[in-house]
This record gives sequence, C-alpha cells and structure tokens, in this order.
Amino acid sequence: MAETDPAPIEPAPSAPAARTAAPLAETGIPRGRLALLFTVMLVTAAGNTAMQSVMPSIGTSLGVADVWISLAYSWSALLWVLCAPFWARRSDRRGRKKMMALGLAGFSASMVLCGATLWFGLTGALAAGATLIVFALCRSLYGLFGSAAPPAVQAYVASRTEPAQRTQALSLISSSFGLGTVLGPALAPLLIFPVVGLTGPFLAFAAIGLVTMIALRLRLPNDEPRFPGHGFAFDAPYGNSGGAQSNRTVQHGEEEMLAHHEEGTAPPLRWTDPRSSPWLLTGLLGGHAQAMVLGIGGFLVLDRLSLRDDPLAGAGPVGIVLMTGAVATLLAQWGLIPTLKLGPRAAALWGMALAIGGVALLAVARDLHAIALGFAIASLGFGLFRPGFTAGASLAVSRAEQGQVSGQVASVNGASYVYAPALGVWLYGHSDWLGFATIIAFCLAVFAIGSRRLQRDAELTGE
Repeated sequence: MAETDPAPIEPAPSAPAARTAAPLAETGIPRGRLALLFTVMLVTAAGNTAMQSVMPSIGTSLGVADVWISLAYSWSALLWVLCAPFWARRSDRRGRKKMMALGLAGFSASMVLCGATLWFGLTGALAAGATLIVFALCRSLYGLFGSAAPPAVQAYVASRTEPAQRTQALSLISSSFGLGTVLGPALAPLLIFPVVGLTGPFLAFAAIGLVTMIALRLRLPNDEPRFPGHGFAFDAPYGNSGGAQSNRTVQHGEEEMLAHHEEGTAPPLRWTDPRSSPWLLTGLLGGHAQAMVLGIGGFLVLDRLSLRDDPLAGAGPVGIVLMTGAVATLLAQWGLIPTLKLGPRAAALWGMALAIGGVALLAVARDLHAIALGFAIASLGFGLFRPGFTAGASLAVSRAEQGQVSGQVASVNGASYVYAPALGVWLYGHSDWLGFATIIAFCLAVFAIGSRRLQRDAELTGE
C-alpha cells in the first residue's frame, strides 16, 4: 500500500544549476511523479486527437452533415463545464490521485463505448441519426467523469511549486497535451485495422487509458497536498500542530484562509473575483478561437484536397495537419516559454498575435503544405496562450485557493467546446471568410482585453 505523500518542496537549485538543469528538475516535484502526471494528460490528449483525426471521415461515411459531427461533442463539453469545479473541490478532500484515476476510468469507458457505437453505425446495424445520439451519450461519460483528472493534475502541481516555478511547471504539464496531439494523429492511421476499421483508435486508446490508470494507482503515492485548495494540511485531520506552516511566510490572501483552518474550509472563490476573472475571461475567449480552429481543421482538409469521395484516405492528411500543429505547440511550450522566460501575460498576448497570423494564412491556404503551415502558426500561438492563461489564473490567487481556481480553469476550457466547434463548422459551411473572420475577432478581443486588464508578470511572479 502506498504511503501518504507529504510532498515537501525541494530546495531550489543554485543559479548556475538552475540554468542548466532539465525542466523536470526545476519544478520542485520528483521526476517519477511528474512523469506520471505528464502521462495522465498525454494519454487523454492523444486519444482525443486520434478521435478528431478520424471523425470527419466517419461522419462522411455515415452521410451526416459536418455540423452534426461537431454537435455530438457538445453535451459532453457542457457536462465538463458543470462537473470540473465539483471534482476540483472533491480533490481537496479526497486527494488528487483518486480524482486522476476516476478521470482515466471515465476516459477509457467513454472511448470503448464510443468506438463500439460507431462500429455498429458504420456496419449499418444502427441508422446514422441513432448512431450520433448514442455516440453523444457515450461521449458524455468523458465530460462527466473524465473532467476529474485535469483539475486534479493542475492542483497537484500548483500546490507543490513556488510562484517563480509555477509557470514552467504548468507549461510542462500543458505540453503533455501538445505531445499527445502529435502522437494521436500519428498513431491513428496505424490503428485502423481490417475488422474494426476507423473505430480502431477508440479501442486502442481505451486500453492505453486503462493501463495508465493501473500505473497511477500503483506508482503515485496517496496524496495530502501541502497547500490544499480548502484549508491547510496538518499532521492529522483537524489537528492543531500546523507544523508545515509554522516557519512559512503567509502570502497574499492566506491570512483569511488561516482563519478558516479549524473548519477545514476556505471561502468560495467567486467567478467575479477581480484577481482571477480577467484571466478566466481571456481564457474563455481564446479557448473559443482555438476550439473553432480545431473544429474546422479536419473538414477544411477534406474540402481543399477534394477528399470527400474517399473518406478513408482523408485520415492521413488530417493527421498530418494536426501533427504539424502539435509540434508547433510543443515548440512553444518546451522551447519558447523556458528559453525566452515568458511570464503568463507575455505568453498570452504574444500567443494571440501569432494565432491571428496563422488563422489568416489558414483562410487562404489551398494545398496541404499551406494548410499545415497556417495550422502550425496558429497552434504555436495557442501553445503560448494556454499555459500563459493557466499559470496567470493560478498565480493570481493564493495557494489555499489552487483547488478552486483549477476547477474554474478546467470549466472554462470545457466551455470553449460546448458550441464553439459546431459554430465554427456552421459558419465555415456558409462562408469560409465568415468562419475565419469570427475566429480572428475572438483573438483580437483577447488581445484588447488582456492588454488592459491582465496583471503584469512582475506582479504575478514576485515573491
């Protein structure tokens, strides 16, 4: 049985060592544990992008309109918005590890049921309309239970890192999504087997998710966060020694949290809190822009390359485009952010500027090379923006509120996929220019609001 994890923060390396150490060593979290957290996010990202790379071809094979394929995800996304804050609060009481395992279980169950449903639809055993309805219901398991994992991972990392380390640590975790979006489209064409066909990636990633959940349960120690989202950690429940806190300077906002430690609760973090609300607003707007780009991407490839008559052949080019975007995302999160030492505000604003350029190029692209280049530039921008927004929201509040803010961040991320992908596909179906102009308008709104309202990096990361 795993021991309880006190998770002390290791001393920061000396200045020369800090410049040369690998990113894993600079986060203050042991490498083995960080690798497990990274894998949790990697598997879900890879599975979801593998699904995205084959869904346009599946929709074309079923003979349904593109917008209905996008809408099939909406109910799951709505459940994600509603459930993520609940699971984040529950992780404060039950531990992050349990919520991560629950999220992986929801992901695996959803993938296997969705794959089976689509297989019945493709073989003609289910009508196209019934297939999409059942698919949406099965996918809702991901929104209902899969939403437990990301806020738990974010809160685990945020509660174990100092402010100066947090942007890099959260960027590293966010980059797992980028790596997953490389692996997912790369593996998807290889997982299209003769019997299961286009549903092969669903079943394969369901098995991978199950293996990851078992590894998590066996290898990650049971956790009691050093700085939980509600109240502080003591030697025993409702204890009064406060050993971990006695020699630590109380940071902004934590004086109020200390007053509530006997009840084991912290004041609720309001959505309108002036510290975090600007970050959440920009995250919502920027997330809508990214969701619309992802929603349009696969159908754009099929149309511009004239692959509507051969849906099976479309999985490869769609995968190539998604992979180039994923590599650009990794470049942003593994290369640009640590090399340029970008703070949350700088990463978010520069990211939006790059995204505007990429979307503009994507709007006029007519061949695979140009489409991939435009998608890569846009993804580079979103790859800067998302960890900037996530770290900014985390740094804007106290340590004791990390569980709550991580739930709000996860909810905002889910809200971006409730209707934005379907809206983007619907606008694109009516007019290419209208769809891309709307995406650029969202990016411009983020840049305008962020320039005026986001806290400056020196204020966020100062000790």
